Amino acid sequence: MRNVYVAGIGMTRFAKQPDRSMKDLTSEAVTAALKDANKAVPDVQAAYFANAVAGSITGQEMLAGQFLLRPLGFGEMPVYNVENACASASTAFHLAWQSVATGVCDVVLAVGAEKMTHADKGVSFAAIGGSIDTDNVPDDLPTGRSFLMDMYARAALDYMERAGATREDLARVVAKNQRHGMLNPVAQYGSELTLDEILQAREIVRPFTLPMCSPISDGAAAAVLVGEGLVSDPDSQVQVLASAARTAPVDTEDSVTSLASRAAYEMAGVGPADLDLVEVHDAAASAELLIYEQLGLAKPGAGPDLIRSGETGLGGRRPVNTSGGLLARGHPIGATGLAQIFEVVLQLRGGAGRRQVDGARLALTQNAGGWHGMDNVASVVHIYGRASR
Repeated sequence: MRNVYVAGIGMTRFAKQPDRSMKDLTSEAVTAALKDANKAVPDVQAAYFANAVAGSITGQEMLAGQFLLRPLGFGEMPVYNVENACASASTAFHLAWQSVATGVCDVVLAVGAEKMTHADKGVSFAAIGGSIDTDNVPDDLPTGRSFLMDMYARAALDYMERAGATREDLARVVAKNQRHGMLNPVAQYGSELTLDEILQAREIVRPFTLPMCSPISDGAAAAVLVGEGLVSDPDSQVQVLASAARTAPVDTEDSVTSLASRAAYEMAGVGPADLDLVEVHDAAASAELLIYEQLGLAKPGAGPDLIRSGETGLGGRRPVNTSGGLLARGHPIGATGLAQIFEVVLQLRGGAGRRQVDGARLALTQNAGGWHGMDNVASVVHIYGRASR
């Protein structure tokens, strides 16, 4: 296997953007990534296009990537469509990495795009509901929200009982990520919220208030991956040290993220203590606390202690979700994993502006999707390093 580098990144703003089409969003992200990589469309040998709900929201199925990339001049070379729930974009990146690492291609595009807004919110919520086993749909589905939040809520209450986490701890996650989002020009939200403001907001489902749930979003993000010697600017060179995708086990208690992270750490030859920053899949505020433990950032049951310590905020020992995370940056399902990658590459290059992590050299992204029992179905973990480290 040969070394793989992220040569270019691009991203739209994440927000509710009813007047923008998926083609428009895709074009902006891909054009920016190609320009950043100093590559042109003919340089790209393959593309992996991630999307999760276009079939339900816009009716575009089967060949979404081919049709959305075609206006940019992409033709002839293979375009692969990737659907893996909320982990779609990180899965597309994983497959693009495989293509370059094995020498099949030298220059590959990974892109994720999603339009989740719809005049009828029920359509959006129903589309998200496709990420569970539809043969085992709960009998009493709620209306007016994604019932996936009910599943996250059940897991949150179980975790709070086991770990001693409180609703104030969930609010601490929100306050941190909103503060980070305020420094991110492409984030959907960002503000200085007090714990009381978060706790007193409209309740969605116990124990979550509205700010504790990731929003409906539209957006796109892209990355260009290349082999050794094909990065035009050595100063911007970021290496993919590990790429691990896993599916939840059928008959064990191991979490899917624990499985993916252990594989990634082994591949990269590093551990959680070596990381300088992390982006995690905080679809609900409680998820971030649990993921701390699944990634080994905190011992089992110590997620609440970590958020209380301030170590995961900007200026802390190991900032988490400097982009604002799903809670503040936004969560257009098919694009989220590549938005995480956009953030860590920017950080490792030293180009994150007011939210820059000083001396960042090693970063991790964790992107998960789907739901069964008390866990996600799919999880993808990547580790990245500055070439000079």
